[in-house]
Amino acid sequence: MDPHAPLFDTFEQFLKQAIKDYYERGWRSRKGNLIALLIASGQTVALARDSLTGEQGLKRAAIGAAGLVALRLGIGFALTGPLGILVTGLAAASLVSFFIKHQKEVTERIPRYRTLIEEVRTKFDEIQAGYRGNRYGASERNLMVDGLLKRFLADCDG
Repeated sequence: MDPHAPLFDTFEQFLKQAIKDYYERGWRSRKGNLIALLIASGQTVALARDSLTGEQGLKRAAIGAAGLVALRLGIGFALTGPLGILVTGLAAASLVSFFIKHQKEVTERIPRYRTLIEEVRTKFDEIQAGYRGNRYGASERNLMVDGLLKRFLADCDG
């Protein structure tokens, strides 16, 4: 790989790699975290929640279905990238099954992951702006992005 080529051109590429790395680190022992990360990364739960907040009864009745749809969309988001090679139908079914059984536990983690993703997005954008503004070169940018990725993965378990 060319050391002067950027590791990731976009935050979406960065996030997909982070999800792939988190999955590879042992998703079986971190199913709840992985599911919450997948959902938070796609922002699908927020959209579903926003569309349901008008009526409390409808919100309560639909939150289970909305969560399941959000999980499916989150998995779809991840499957469009490098994670698609790794996640088999059985793994996806295992995640969906885990989500159904532990829905409350998983949904409680989602806001934390959304906050973490937004913080990392801000830092990623700052790094990109510095690189584009010629404040530092590609090698320095790549080191900062790699460090950001490692910190993000560590924070996912924290």
